[in-house]
Parts: sequence; C-alpha cells; structure tokens
Amino acid sequence: MKPSEGRRPERTAERKPPKLVARFVAISWRDLAVSFGPILIISAIAIYIAVRLIQPAPPDTLTMAAGPKGSTFWVAAQKYKEILARNRITLNVLETEGSLDNYRRLADPHANVDVGFVQDGIAPSKPTDNLMSLGSVAYVPVAIFYRGPMVTLLSEFKGKRIAIGVEGSGTRELALQLLKANGITPDGTTKLLPLSGDDAARALTEGKIDAAILTGDSAQPPVMGKLYRTAGVQFYDFTQASAYAKRFPYLTQLDMPMGSFDLGKNLPSTTLHMIAPTAELVARDSLHPALSDLLIEAAREVHGKATALQKAGEFPAPLAHDFPISDDAARYYKSGKGFLYRMLPFWLASLADRLLVVLVPVIVVLIPGLRLVPSLYAWRVKSRIYRWYGALIAIEREALSDTSAAEREALIVRLDKIEESVNGLKMPLAYADQFYVLREHIGFVRARLARASDTAATREAGGAAGAPGSLHAPDAGAVGRAQARAAMHEGHAAPEGHEDRREGGESR
Repeated sequence: MKPSEGRRPERTAERKPPKLVARFVAISWRDLAVSFGPILIISAIAIYIAVRLIQPAPPDTLTMAAGPKGSTFWVAAQKYKEILARNRITLNVLETEGSLDNYRRLADPHANVDVGFVQDGIAPSKPTDNLMSLGSVAYVPVAIFYRGPMVTLLSEFKGKRIAIGVEGSGTRELALQLLKANGITPDGTTKLLPLSGDDAARALTEGKIDAAILTGDSAQPPVMGKLYRTAGVQFYDFTQASAYAKRFPYLTQLDMPMGSFDLGKNLPSTTLHMIAPTAELVARDSLHPALSDLLIEAAREVHGKATALQKAGEFPAPLAHDFPISDDAARYYKSGKGFLYRMLPFWLASLADRLLVVLVPVIVVLIPGLRLVPSLYAWRVKSRIYRWYGALIAIEREALSDTSAAEREALIVRLDKIEESVNGLKMPLAYADQFYVLREHIGFVRARLARASDTAATREAGGAAGAPGSLHAPDAGAVGRAQARAAMHEGHAAPEGHEDRREGGESR
C-alpha cells in the first residue's frame, strides 16, 4: 500500500470561505441602552420616591380660631389675615368663645380649623398628639376690677359676686384655678357668674356684681381701659404675683410701671403687680411647613412690638408650655426662613422648593451615573470580543498536546464556528481595531492546528516507511507533499496577522 493511500482528506480544501466580516456602525444603540438603562431605572425609582415623599403645594386657604369679636385675640387675627393676604393666602377668622373653645375645635378632627390662639393653662394635662405649637406670641395679663374697699388678697373676694367669663373662654378656666387656690369655689356664698367683656363691665359699673376677672382672651382692651378710669372701680394689685408664678408654671409675673396708661395723669400712680399666662399659636401637625414659616413671620409683625408689658422682639418665642414646639417652628427659630423664601416671593419659592426635592435625586444619582456610561458601554462592547479568547486558548492548548486526527478535526470545527460567530458581530467603528486583532488571533490558532496536523501526517508517513520489515523505502514524495501542505496552511494564516512567522522565529 502506498503511503498516500491512507492519507485523510485535506480539511483546508473543504472549508467554506468566510462570510463578510462584522457590520460596523457609528454607535451600538443596544449596548448603549443596556449601559444606560440601569442608571435610568435607578434615577426613576429615586424620583418616584421623592415625589411620593414631597410635600404637596401649600393650600391657599387657612382657618383660624380667634375669640369673641373685638377681643385681643380677634383683633390680632384680623392683622394676620391682612399679612397672609399679601402672599395670596386667605385666612378665615372664626369668632369663638375664647381659648378653651379654640382648643376644642383644634382637637376635633372633624372641625375645619387649622390654627388658633390657645391660652396656656387651659389644656388638659395630656393634650392631643395632633397639636403643635408655633410658639408663644403674647402675654395675656389677668385684670381684676372690683368695687368697694381696697382688697390685697384674692381670698378676700370670698362671698362676693364675681364675673369669671363665659363657658369656653380661657378667662373662666384661669379664674377658676386662681379662685380655687384661694379657697373660693362656686358653691356656698360666692357667686361665679358667666359674664365677660362688655356684659361684665356694665354689670360692674351698675353695681350688679362686685368684681370682674378679665383677660385679652375674651375682653376688649378699650373696655378694660374704660373700667380703669371709672370712678368707684379699682384695679386689683397682685401683691403675691411672685408666689402665683411659682405655684403655676404657666404664669409669669409682670410689673406695670407708674404712668403706663397715662403719663400726664400718672396712671397708674404706683407700680402694679400682675400675673399673666402666655398665648400660644397652636396648629395641627398637618400644617404645611411653608405656612408654618408664614404664620411665624406674621406673628413677628403683629406681636413683636414693644408694649407696657413686653420688650420689642420678645414675641413670638419658642416657649413650650402645654404643647410641644413643632419641628418646622424649631427650625425657623434657629435658622430663620429658608434661602428660597428669603429671595423669592412665597408662591415661587414654594414651587422651587418642591422642584428641588425632585432634582436632588437626579443630581445625586443620574449625573454620577452618566459618568459611568462610557465605561459601561466600553465594557459591553469589549466583552463581546474578549469572551472568545477563552475558547481560543482552550483550542490552542489542545492543539499543542498529543491529539488524534479525529480530535484535531473536532478542534477545527470548533474554530470554524468561532470564526463564523465573530464575523457576524455588529461592532462600533471605534472598536474595529480590537475586532481585527481577534481575527488575527483566530488565524494564528488555525495555523497552529494546521501545523500540528501536517506534522502528525509527516510523522506517520515517515514511521510507516522506516518500520522493520518494510518492503519499501520512505516515500520522499509523500513527505514533500506534507511539507507543502504545511507551508500552504502557513501561507493561508499569514494575512491574518503573520503570527506564524513570529512563531517560526520563536522556534528558530
């Protein structure tokens, strides 16, 4: 048998010509979408959470529980209404019986009241959790007018007819506490009458009652001023004011200097001692933060001026008594209005403030994420190239080992599939150089396989000719043909990168 008769068919002659190489595009939109998609999704989630947590726009209408018409609280509420109107906020002022009525309306979830004046000392020991204080806004001095001889102690009013204010007023609640501390109760000879304001003043001047306890919660300042100037009516001096302030934590001792009412007539002619609770601006905890700032600003304008009983700028103040100071109010007293509200009109600042809440996650997540997109895009494109190198290395290692003809045929089939897949890639032009480097390396591995196959064929041919008992000498023609085929395979791989020449150089 001739050596050439057992020779396998040449694989290289049967191999199909490669298809057109990869389609090159300016940019791979699919890879860009995969790279940019996760960042967009994370940003969208962050924006969604921000929108869910963002405060809605502040309402353009508020309702305030004030007090009886003409009372100190009611007059102050009218000023608040004017100030809020400058910022396009409508304030509805409710006429009420006084502080206790205000508190009950605020505590009632079904009552349409957002904010109100509440005198300290009238709320229960444990007020409702949904009410917060925006701060104390004014003193509410207790004024007691009486007829008859001078009275130095409150206990001396026992057995008298006393007007203590109508039901629902802070005046009544405070009067009951003060009288009780002096042993005076509604039963017995003392008559406690539900009169306040004009009614109490008229009854006192007409001699129908002996004393009237009045406060700004439910009485008009002109009424109290008129009583002070009425002949036969005296103003009670709280000589024990210091003791009352210690006994009742919500009370403050105040001194009214001589001439505070009238310098020309020196009224009062002596320094008067008074006691006063403070009035708090109480709101529901659902009050919008922007409106909280606006109300405190209005309180500064209404209550911040100096009077006979307070210094300029003393109120409003974060003095908590019956209600905790709200977080928004505490922030305002510490830092003032926010930057946007200082620089812009109220509604524009409110809009910008809410937009910032949405923009923050965009800035925090999206902008840094955009800086990662080029790297992610490059990784996506290169990964389509680099993933073939593992298969090429495996084929080359097997080609260098002692393999059979069938195993080498299988390696060539695997290499053909790799080359076919690589030639079908869609690559951005910017990465064309790496694509062609991969094709050169495929050609290099193919040359390795061809060299290994022809070396094995030459070795088989030489071994068959020189075996003991052989009848024929080595077929020089067969050996020459094997060497020619090896050279032909090397020549086929050379255009792919000339790696075979480098390999030959290494062998030499």
